[in-house]
Amino acid sequence: MLDPDPLDDVNLLLRIAKQDKQAFSILFDRYALKLKAFMMRSGMSGEDADEIAQDVMVSVWRKAHLYDPAKAGAATWIYTIARNRRIDVLRKHARPAPDPDDPLFQPDPLPGGREVMSAQETQDAVRLALHALPADQRQVLICAYFDGLSHGEVANKLDLPLGTVKSRIRLACKAMRGILGEDRLADLYDD
Repeated sequence: MLDPDPLDDVNLLLRIAKQDKQAFSILFDRYALKLKAFMMRSGMSGEDADEIAQDVMVSVWRKAHLYDPAKAGAATWIYTIARNRRIDVLRKHARPAPDPDDPLFQPDPLPGGREVMSAQETQDAVRLALHALPADQRQVLICAYFDGLSHGEVANKLDLPLGTVKSRIRLACKAMRGILGEDRLADLYDD
């Protein structure tokens, strides 16, 4: 039986797995131009084909330790890396550019006079209702709803027990509902 050829692709990949630069140089010279031609035949531009071929060879250098001669021939393994890289590039280029006329990119229409007046009236009503609350209820409500604090954070900020904060918020909300009415409260949540 003959000894295996040390310049055989499989042996070169096994040597590259051990970081053998000379073996990589031989394999690079053997495949880089073939990979570029393969990419160009599949419709890639010369520049893209060259970039993919270079990238594939870098992957061969980095991933040679993953090559298993029992699963595939060396050329098959290398061309599979190339095919996958080509698919990645095509997917990247196939993404459509955003359409500036898409309604999602259009600003919301400016509110009309009636809507602005209604919003101002609602703000005024909420402000008046807040001032009608006892100071301790108003304070927890402002912390929770306007400052965006959690009940625990309100308790820490105001140095109150958590149960007291929750009770005051519940009482304040009930009072606001009584002052503003259900219709006005529904307007607050209409967004």
